[in-house]
Amino acid sequence: MAPAVCGMLLGLALYTGSLRVVSGAAFFYHDYCIIGAGPSGLQAAYFLQQAGRDYVVFERSHAPGSFFALYPRHRKLISINKRYTGKSNSEFNLRHDWNSLLSHDRRLLFRRYSRDFFPDADAMVRYLEDFAALLKLRVQYNTAIVHVTLERNAQAWNGHYFLLTDQDRQNYKCSSLLVATGTWVPNVVNFPGSEYVEGYETVSISPEDFAGQTVLILGRGNSAFETAENILGVTNFIHMVSRSRVRLSWATHYVGDLRAINNGLLDTYQLKSLDGLLEGDLEDLAIIKDKKGKLHITLRFYLENRNTSTGIDSITLPQDELDNFATRAPYDRVIRCLGWKFDFSIYNRSLRMMPGKGNKKKYPQIKPSYESRGTRGLFVLGTASHSVDFRKSAGGFIHGFRYTTRAVHRLLENRHHGVPWPSTVYPITQLTNSIIKRVNEASGLYQMFSVLADIILLRENATAFEYLEEYPVGILAELETQTGRKAPNGLFVVIMEYGRNFSGADKDVFYYNRAVGEAQHAWQSNFLHPVIYYYKRLPTEHEMRLRPPDWPLPRPDAVHHIVEDFLTDWTAPNAHILPLRRFLENCLSTDLRNFFAESCFLFAFTRQKLPPFCRQGYVRMQGLMGSEGLRRHAIDAGLLEDYAPTDFSGDSPPDSHEGSQDQLLRDHTIPVRPLQHLVNTKDEF
Repeated sequence: MAPAVCGMLLGLALYTGSLRVVSGAAFFYHDYCIIGAGPSGLQAAYFLQQAGRDYVVFERSHAPGSFFALYPRHRKLISINKRYTGKSNSEFNLRHDWNSLLSHDRRLLFRRYSRDFFPDADAMVRYLEDFAALLKLRVQYNTAIVHVTLERNAQAWNGHYFLLTDQDRQNYKCSSLLVATGTWVPNVVNFPGSEYVEGYETVSISPEDFAGQTVLILGRGNSAFETAENILGVTNFIHMVSRSRVRLSWATHYVGDLRAINNGLLDTYQLKSLDGLLEGDLEDLAIIKDKKGKLHITLRFYLENRNTSTGIDSITLPQDELDNFATRAPYDRVIRCLGWKFDFSIYNRSLRMMPGKGNKKKYPQIKPSYESRGTRGLFVLGTASHSVDFRKSAGGFIHGFRYTTRAVHRLLENRHHGVPWPSTVYPITQLTNSIIKRVNEASGLYQMFSVLADIILLRENATAFEYLEEYPVGILAELETQTGRKAPNGLFVVIMEYGRNFSGADKDVFYYNRAVGEAQHAWQSNFLHPVIYYYKRLPTEHEMRLRPPDWPLPRPDAVHHIVEDFLTDWTAPNAHILPLRRFLENCLSTDLRNFFAESCFLFAFTRQKLPPFCRQGYVRMQGLMGSEGLRRHAIDAGLLEDYAPTDFSGDSPPDSHEGSQDQLLRDHTIPVRPLQHLVNTKDEF
């Protein structure tokens, strides 16, 4: 074997993929190829490794998380690191840990890497390095994939293989491709004079370099406000211009909008301290540089059919016609902070990787299953997959895509390895408890609200149910094929939602009486709260397409809102649990209450059909053992009658049967009461 090939094999000895030679061209084969060792790439690698699959991660840098080595430029993350919640439940705590990836290793919780509520980006770099190293993930560093194409093959999993080529012209072949490169190509707007604009990715981060200067910032996202915040105290003034109005995350409930940590410019603007915000289409702008190096803002149409080389004095500026034109003052610097977009350049046309439409054009087009619309077997993970829930949920951020990545893994396990979506079967008596437990603990439901949902599949005659966690609701109609589970008897869908008209850039989310406190008005809840949809059969693709605007699901046969709670603690017996149980009972036409053994004994003699709790517990001699203390507590609560022991008198011992019948009839008359009095109409448990 040639020395070069031997060296190549030695360098890749850690990987389970095999070297193959076809028509003289060598390539390495893996079942799964992941492009990018950022957070989503490492998360996918973890799940594949836990499942024992053949995979490799390609990373162009020498270490994972290279994006965070540079961004954000001013090194302050806006993902919260809440180290204390008052709870010891690890699943609940992930609701407020926006940086940790999912793993079994308790050492890999981000709170061990930073004590800051808004951590430094360098802590994220260290965290991702440890995540890859401690879990021994198979990452091939210094490997930049420069071209991806398809090779048709009927024997392949998806009818084709993916062929990848790196910067050294080494070839790789895989059956499934997971793209986790994120969005890292800067958004650039071209207009006359755009060559004078500095990019966020290269502009100085030293405030002293801006001392006494006048600055114009193009953009209105967190990177723009982050840049402004850094130089706010040293500049003459800062103006910010963008096509859309400012969107505050507390109003839109979208974490990608402007966060409070960066919004100091809003104070100085509204409190008349020279800084200001403007709206306008950047493509209509033009920048002219004068002899002193000052930058003047004008409009593109003023420059049409004019020779700009003659100098600024011969060019008409807006202030020549409108003397109070807002940006008439010249600027020392103009900075572009317009975010990033997906890199489409490395994908051959055969993959049909197309950009989205409208405000989603920076992302590739994908299905709600995160699979490319153009190519089967190509999945997009992480930030680049945010088109599924753009401006709706957290799928573009670590605390969201760690769950969508797990969902993609489960879809792949079912499709390629025959491993059904994980589920647990419970008796129907545990239905209320199971839902209450999940809505109070589950972090995936909480972070990916309106996108991921728990699915409850009912068994025949509603005697039991099968519980599936965090399934993408956008592919609910495909549930049976995507999960390997059957839904012939109806289902419940448990999801988290905000109020329909509560979120928006123009909404006042602090108005009086903004919260609902009573269960009968739960459907008017504004803040994030659980919603349970009931379907007698699985919705169809057609019904999914025709669902009402802004509804995550089509119209159900019944729906129940659990009233919002200030503490996000849905355990109140009367406000939360009782209405939920009655909703479930109405849907199933059954009694989901728990009963004492005495009540079940009475039911056995007075009813044709026992409640499920009695059938599954009492009749099978299961349940809590009785005790005098428990009986006395039930009597004091009015749940059981107090049948006092008979006071035997005379010469006969208490256990003698002689005369016992006459004694009972004479001394201990059992009162005749209606059935509903003997079995208290209150809930027993």
